[in-house]
Amino acid sequence: MIILIFLYIFVLTLFKMMKNLIYYLILLLTMFSCKPKENMVYMEKEKNIAESKINQAVFYGAHIQSGDVLDIKVTAFDENAVRPFNLYSMNNSTSTGQVNGQTAQLAPQGYLVDNEGFIYFPVLGKLYIKGMTLAQLRADLEKRLLAYLTDPLVSIKQLNFNITVLGEVKKPGQYTNPSDKITVLQALGLAGDMTDYGNRTNVKLIREIDGVSKTYTIDFTNKNITNSPYYYMQQNDVLYIEPDLIKKKTANIDPNRNLAFQIGGIALGVASILISLLK
Repeated sequence: MIILIFLYIFVLTLFKMMKNLIYYLILLLTMFSCKPKENMVYMEKEKNIAESKINQAVFYGAHIQSGDVLDIKVTAFDENAVRPFNLYSMNNSTSTGQVNGQTAQLAPQGYLVDNEGFIYFPVLGKLYIKGMTLAQLRADLEKRLLAYLTDPLVSIKQLNFNITVLGEVKKPGQYTNPSDKITVLQALGLAGDMTDYGNRTNVKLIREIDGVSKTYTIDFTNKNITNSPYYYMQQNDVLYIEPDLIKKKTANIDPNRNLAFQIGGIALGVASILISLLK
């Protein structure tokens, strides 16, 4: 009988200790869970952009690269005189044509910039346009066409302006924008915004310049992001949002450890129920 009494006292004392332990664990979890996540707001902090010597980002236009497809249309007062300079007046059923005795590498919907940076333009022939902006190409063509037309007007549109957004975003992938004017914030919008685990202070912009890939860092929490020389994206730019420290640590946790935590949580719950029944 005495043994049973001591056993009952021991079990009751053990349950009281576990009860206190549960209360402390709940308190700690509450304290940590209530801590707000830092760097969640875009353009919140005032920082200087050391690498930028300009007061505001200026859009000069995307630079033409190999593989770009351009829709170029020429208009003038004399409609008959302008016909030879437009693709729509040529045979659009194929992607090639004869220009000055050479085979023109023409895309069905526009001019394809070849690997060397050339296009074959009707009458004008082979033109090197790689590295130009659309505005520069427009001015160059209008100047050349003055030898054939009176007051020629050239309109140019890029048909395959591609950017890629990867990492901690809701819809990663490659996107084709109808305009060559797009900011990093707009590119992020195309991808559905960052997830809660995206590192907003260390976003990587990967850009190819003269055949060499270069990486730049953008802080989306900086109010001066609109002053950055990388605020406007270029053709084939890649925006990568890396995970924050919480996501990195979570990714390194063994799945079996998560299972152990779940079992431990269930055990604590059962112990709490038993304690309440013994009161």
